[in-house]
Amino acid sequence: MSQSYNSIKPNVIDDEMLQKAVEERWPEDIGKLAKSEGIDFKDVTELQLSFRNILQIDNLWQFENLTKLQLDNNIIEKIEALESLVHLVWLDLSFNNIEVIEGLDTLVKLQDLSLYNNRISKIEHMDTLQELQIFSIGKNNLTALEDVVYLRRFKKLRTLNLTGNPFCEEEQYVLFVVAHIPDLVYLDFKLVSDTTRELAVSKYHYLIDPLEHEEAQALAQLEEKLAKQKELEYHKTAFVEYLNGSFLFDSLYAEDTEAAKLAYLPGVDDLLQAYRKDFVSVCENLFNYGLKEYEKREAEVSEFYKGLHEALTANQQEGRKIILDFENRNKERLDEIHHATSYNIAESKRAEYNEDILQLSETLMTLEMQTVDQLEELIKDFEKNIAVIASTFIENVKGMMAQCRDLENRHHEKLLEISINTLEKSVKNELDEDLPDDVRELLVDKTTLVNMVNTSHNVHLLKIDMRECDILSNTYRWQASVTGKAFQNEIDRNRNRVKEIFQYIDNLQEQLDSIELLEPPE
Repeated sequence: MSQSYNSIKPNVIDDEMLQKAVEERWPEDIGKLAKSEGIDFKDVTELQLSFRNILQIDNLWQFENLTKLQLDNNIIEKIEALESLVHLVWLDLSFNNIEVIEGLDTLVKLQDLSLYNNRISKIEHMDTLQELQIFSIGKNNLTALEDVVYLRRFKKLRTLNLTGNPFCEEEQYVLFVVAHIPDLVYLDFKLVSDTTRELAVSKYHYLIDPLEHEEAQALAQLEEKLAKQKELEYHKTAFVEYLNGSFLFDSLYAEDTEAAKLAYLPGVDDLLQAYRKDFVSVCENLFNYGLKEYEKREAEVSEFYKGLHEALTANQQEGRKIILDFENRNKERLDEIHHATSYNIAESKRAEYNEDILQLSETLMTLEMQTVDQLEELIKDFEKNIAVIASTFIENVKGMMAQCRDLENRHHEKLLEISINTLEKSVKNELDEDLPDDVRELLVDKTTLVNMVNTSHNVHLLKIDMRECDILSNTYRWQASVTGKAFQNEIDRNRNRVKEIFQYIDNLQEQLDSIELLEPPE
């Protein structure tokens, strides 16, 4: 089945081999030209490296636009170094010494894959190949018929070749495969008949039914996960992710082991629960406010671009009307120049036409300057509106985060008071509660206890400050980005429009200059 290289000198894929392979694929005349001028491998879409005694795949990163790759009939042992070939549609690795399916994760566009005649014993590591339509893995070492179940994930798979594997000798091989991959059209180079399909379903429904149930559950879980991810992205765009609940509050105590110990002190648990309730309420208010402000921001941007589009459309229509009027007005004049009966008449007509071209240029540039002024006012108003929206949002965020800090400060004061009172009771042996040993160790020194409570408090305040900083930074970045984009787009538009006008006028002038007049009178 596999090839041996004991008596063969292995080759490596180097630049010389690649250059030669590319030249061989092109017609002789183009190949000579490419050889003399050099080949840009980025332009190559098909590459054949068959029968070259290649031991290791390497040096293909330059072929970033490759769609078809043939590496068959070599002595390759491992699938590797294909990561950059993200546009690959067709891959042939047949007749090699490959033992494991791997290294295909980035080939998400792959439709046709041949691993025929290798040493593979398990179908695996192909999850990302969701476009796969044709798969050949015949003449390998597949022994477990259950491996075929893995192929159910490829919903577009229609042609499958498994012939020559050990499990093909099993009596119910065909029915098992067809039952588990019901959309197969061809199996082992033969059309799957309706009769075969019906027999397969009848025989293996007891396996397929629970399998379909499991897949449906897995799909539902995946859809739920994707929906949550989409929702989270929406929250991030609004700058209020993880504020719809106790996430921020929980993060204050996530690594605060000392606070967990203090929770055992009398009255602290109730104090903590009340603090948590109020803190979460503020966060949820901020979350809901953030979503509403996001919609307001989006509406403002949408309204701006709508107005911008209307202004540009009016400008383009006016420009087209000016040019159309010019062309209609001067069409006859061009004919008159061509058919003038004397040099003087032709020269006079050409002078008139040249004057019209200059007038057209001035009219179009005037229209463009008017458009620039109009759009500049539009963008300035947009910038002001965005600044108001951003500043209002920022001030309200600061106010709500200040509420979080106030809650933390009040909680800290009460916690410190409870801690000191408990310490004093402990010193006087008046403490009735049975506390864990590690908690009692805290109640021996007032300075240590106060420092610990203060440290915990400072950590909490820092995390609140950091979350506030994230929201404000994102808002400032959004403000700069959305206004900066508007200004830059207008600069680019104006530059391109002026270039278009000059190019159009130059073409008219060249057209006029190319007209041959009668010889001037002596």
